[in-house]
Amino acid sequence: MSILHKWHFFRSGGFDQVHLNSSADLKSLGELDPKLWAALSCPTDHLEFDAKTLEFIDTDKDGHIRVPEIIAAVNWATSLLKNPEDMIRGSNSLPLNAINDDTAEGAILLASAKEILLNIGKGEEPAITVEDTADLNKIFASTKYNGDGIIPSSAASEPNTQTVIEEIILCVGSEEDRSGLPGISEEKVKQFYLEANAFSEWWREAEKDSINILLLGDETGAAQAAFDRVKVKIDDYFTRSKLAEFDQRASDPLNPALTEYEALTSKNLSADSEEVAAFPLAKVEAKKPLPLDNGINPAWIEALAEFKKKVVIPLLGNKDNLSHGDWQELCNKFAAYQAWLKAKRGAAVEPLGIKRVRAILTGGYHDKIMQLIQNDKSHSGTADAINSVEKLIRFHCHLFQLLDNFVSFHDFYTAQNKAIFQVGSLYLDGRSCDFCLHVTDINKHSSMANLSGTYLAYCECQRRGDDSQKMNIAAAFTNGDADNLMVGRNGIFYDRKGQDWDATIVKIIEHPISVRQAFWYPYKRIGKMIGEQIEKMVSAREKAVQDQAASGIANTAQTAEAGKTPPAPFDVGKFAGIFAAIGLAIGAIGTAIASVVTGFISLVWWQMPLAILGLILLISGPSVILAFLKLRKRNLAPLLDGNGWAVNTRAIINIPFGASLTKMASLPPGAQRSLVDPYAEKERPWKLYLFIILLLSSILLYLWASDHFNPGTREETQKQLSDKKSETITEDKAKLDNPGSKNKIPGASQSVNSLQSDTKVSTDQQSGSSSATIVPIPKPTSH
Repeated sequence: MSILHKWHFFRSGGFDQVHLNSSADLKSLGELDPKLWAALSCPTDHLEFDAKTLEFIDTDKDGHIRVPEIIAAVNWATSLLKNPEDMIRGSNSLPLNAINDDTAEGAILLASAKEILLNIGKGEEPAITVEDTADLNKIFASTKYNGDGIIPSSAASEPNTQTVIEEIILCVGSEEDRSGLPGISEEKVKQFYLEANAFSEWWREAEKDSINILLLGDETGAAQAAFDRVKVKIDDYFTRSKLAEFDQRASDPLNPALTEYEALTSKNLSADSEEVAAFPLAKVEAKKPLPLDNGINPAWIEALAEFKKKVVIPLLGNKDNLSHGDWQELCNKFAAYQAWLKAKRGAAVEPLGIKRVRAILTGGYHDKIMQLIQNDKSHSGTADAINSVEKLIRFHCHLFQLLDNFVSFHDFYTAQNKAIFQVGSLYLDGRSCDFCLHVTDINKHSSMANLSGTYLAYCECQRRGDDSQKMNIAAAFTNGDADNLMVGRNGIFYDRKGQDWDATIVKIIEHPISVRQAFWYPYKRIGKMIGEQIEKMVSAREKAVQDQAASGIANTAQTAEAGKTPPAPFDVGKFAGIFAAIGLAIGAIGTAIASVVTGFISLVWWQMPLAILGLILLISGPSVILAFLKLRKRNLAPLLDGNGWAVNTRAIINIPFGASLTKMASLPPGAQRSLVDPYAEKERPWKLYLFIILLLSSILLYLWASDHFNPGTREETQKQLSDKKSETITEDKAKLDNPGSKNKIPGASQSVNSLQSDTKVSTDQQSGSSSATIVPIPKPTSH
């Protein structure tokens, strides 16, 4: 009964991730449930990872790495290493004594590693590196056979065989040997001999009918070339001559007109001029033979001389001119040769000539060359093991890094090393964003990445001075605020190699960045709204003033022109109501402020901070809570899925971890800071402060006069005034009713009675205060 392997997991990103830290973990990786893997697939491009290692892992060459390929790579590497735990350390060099030579494959691989070091002059080195296997040309430069089935000419020891190999390369092309030299494979040899045999058979057909085909023997080909060179022009000449014979009037038009010669007078002429070559071979006349020596178009003198030498003299004898019948005879003689040429076979070896081709066919070189190729193939095992050596070195160095970014996201969540999908850092707006992804299609990626809940800025990056180096990135902003982030802003992107790129924001996906931003957002929004409204009001008022001024100027000008009296000046009285309304509005605002201040002052001292805190929570609380909930749900998976990954879990980017991915600007430790700013804003004018003081004083006086600070005193004062008024009225009535009173006033009695008859005193009790109201009473009608 097999014992199940005991796995270790760590919690990060909101899910359990396997922790690979031993050789037993690597050997048992195939037993781990794929549902527990962080990813199920990843692309082989645009990763900060060794491309050659990914090429070795991607056995089906589909551009994606999947779970079975990862397991196969790990199993192969662990079987060839004595201590698989060495892969966890990831050294760049592979010690020879670390290779497990107990297996047949391990023994061959160790022998190949030693042969590589020997071929590059490092036979005494105890370890081999990737650089040692990088240059295969150097490795195989001193070897005669390298197992690829391709042999250069140097593989043959006989000079004649070397020459044949070079001629084969000349005729049918070459393939590159592992040494980097041009060579031939078994397929190339077969192709050459097929062409050579076909060429030889084709020539044998001509040799059987040499009288008609090879009418000039070995010189037939040269004669045919000279014949073909002038055939079209000679046909043209005799056709013109026949037309002139048909109609004498055609002679002059068939020859160049005088105007054509006049057009040439201003040009520098030569025998190669196209205008001259277009003229007939000779002057056209009826029944006139073609001259071969004199009276010939200068552009065709050389061609006709070669034609006479190689064709006319050998076949017709030495002639000064050529009649139309002679020309027809020559055409008939070359007809069979031309038909033979159209049936040509084995043209690839034609540059060698028939004699050389037949010498190669009968020289026994085919068997010699094929034997060399077979000898080379016999070394394929050792040569192929050289690729295995490179594969093992790269797996020893890089494979565990891939596991920490595929089986788990250990590198990303522990921040010990950058993940292979992090392509660099973007510096912009006083911060550095370390979580940047390479993006091929911005629109396609953004449609998926929007589900991540992360604030993303897509940037186009370009190397300065090199238009060919361009790329797109998606930078995640996870700290600070978004006040100064907008499309068109520029920054600098540093890739993992330290190269700097000019970066420009081209698209933004907005999501909450931080809790701090959410706290201040309502205040900034209110301030922005107020600012926009004030700006609109000021703009509208300014436009109204301008329109009014322009209208007034226009009316004045029209009135002056018409001789009428100008309009009346501005009447302040008409706007008294407006000014009164403005005063009431200011008073209402002051009253509201006073009510708030009065209510706040009336609180007990320990209630005041609670009131302030409650107000802050009322304004910022909803925004903060909403942002907090969204920030806790930021998900890595959609960002990687948009790049072709198949993430197998919901990898969360919580608030503390997200803040670590974006670093804000801060002064270095121990830095000294001067608070003196020579360009600071000037202090406010004293008039402004005086206005503020007067405004506050007016509000306080208003409140004091209204007894808002002591409501009980105000009620007592109103009651005293009412009682005093009642006593005064009673006393005056008593004096009037007493005739002997010294203080009696003549006519006063009538006045008082009239007053009593015309008015009555009523007291209204409202809101705990009394007020005297005089109500008119109609007088009785006297008869």
